[in-house]
Amino acid sequence: MQLTLPLPEFAHFVSSARPHKGRRIYCNRSLRLDQMEWIGFDMDYTLAVYHQEEMDRLSINATLEKMVARGYPASLKDAVYRTDFPIRGLLVDRHLGNVLKMDRYKYVKRAYHGLRELSKDERREAYHRRRIEPASDRYHWVDTLYGLSEVSVYAAVVEHLSGESETPDYDQIFADVRDCIDQSHQDGSILDHIEADHPRYVWRDPRIAAALDHLRDSGKRLFVVTNSHAPYTRRMMRYLLGEDWQWRFDLVITASKKPRFFTEERPFHEVRGDDEDVELVLAKSLELGSKKIYAGGNVETLQAALGCDPDRVLYVGDHIFGDVLRAKKKTAWRTMMIIQEMGDELHAHAAVEHSIAQLDMLSIQRRRLENDLRIFQRRLRALEELDEEGAAHEAEIARNKREVGRLTRRVRSLRHEFDELENAIAHRFHPYWGSLFKAAGESSSFGHQVETYADIYTSHVSNLLNYSASHYFESPRDLMPHELG
Repeated sequence: MQLTLPLPEFAHFVSSARPHKGRRIYCNRSLRLDQMEWIGFDMDYTLAVYHQEEMDRLSINATLEKMVARGYPASLKDAVYRTDFPIRGLLVDRHLGNVLKMDRYKYVKRAYHGLRELSKDERREAYHRRRIEPASDRYHWVDTLYGLSEVSVYAAVVEHLSGESETPDYDQIFADVRDCIDQSHQDGSILDHIEADHPRYVWRDPRIAAALDHLRDSGKRLFVVTNSHAPYTRRMMRYLLGEDWQWRFDLVITASKKPRFFTEERPFHEVRGDDEDVELVLAKSLELGSKKIYAGGNVETLQAALGCDPDRVLYVGDHIFGDVLRAKKKTAWRTMMIIQEMGDELHAHAAVEHSIAQLDMLSIQRRRLENDLRIFQRRLRALEELDEEGAAHEAEIARNKREVGRLTRRVRSLRHEFDELENAIAHRFHPYWGSLFKAAGESSSFGHQVETYADIYTSHVSNLLNYSASHYFESPRDLMPHELG
């Protein structure tokens, strides 16, 4: 008897053979999922997806209260705070009070002082005379969604104070903003509000439990490494996965202090007691599958406890430096990055595909015209250097001058048209910064980091549900310029 397909137990895989773009997992470095024995997860912004605008408002309000208490003018509370201003991948210049977006070569493509965009000449004067060193104390990377609110506050404070007679101490302002936000997280000004109203601040992905079950049913073992402390982790995971959440994980590590988890040899502690009365006891070893919760620790001890080769571990996180980069640099773990903004990026890209093709055509036309212009300019110089006289010679010079003028005007017009279209495309992605992954024609610094350190990336953990546990993620063939024709 012929069976009717798809069978119920395989219907999920058949129907999701080619997921919608927003539900796909994208591959930079080929990865065989069937070879992954352990899959680890960050919690915040990975398993727990926060409503960004609500989180930013909460963080901004808590920060402003502390800023004013430190002596900043009370009028700051009435300033304009744009939660839509920052994106990930920005660089804060603490010396000049600017916020920058760079391409993969550390060339500043956009910059703002407060909410005022710097002109091309201002950017060139400030940043193109010497090489930028992003790792220096002068600069601060904005690499997490958690860090967006501090940029909103910093830009607004810079804007608010820039009209004063004395130049503000931009470095001190940023230090105060960071400190106030950190205090707000530590003293409950932010976390208490989240725990009092989870649905307002956290999106509970209806497919997340099924995705984790799918991995476990296929033989994968799962663990969590989060910077959140145990009480907050318990309450958040209960909201996301139910009261029996912990059976899905063979190991739960809290208060890990990433990225230090990957770089320092700190001991593990067992977390004992309930959420109101926590006791930390030095752990002699990690017990897998025991439903114990641990705090602190380091990656070497964890790797030894997992009992597999490091390249059989896939770690999933949202933080390019704390999760993905450090995991990649300090271990042989494979990496998957959660990029919550993927949906907006894909939607914008689909809307401007025709414009991008038009931009490419304009670029080709401009290069051809510029080449023609150089030919006529060389010809004109040669004619003017000839020691000849006569009407025919003068007429030839005049004809070439007219052609040089015509081509110059046409090239200038095409450059203007190109710039206008490029700006319109960027604005479709984001009104201030353009695409998260691109900076004009180059990869942005953020896009470059994703390419370099994330083996695979996607918008949500639950997108793993669209793929078989033995799926082969194959990267596209990488082409160098000379191979493009």
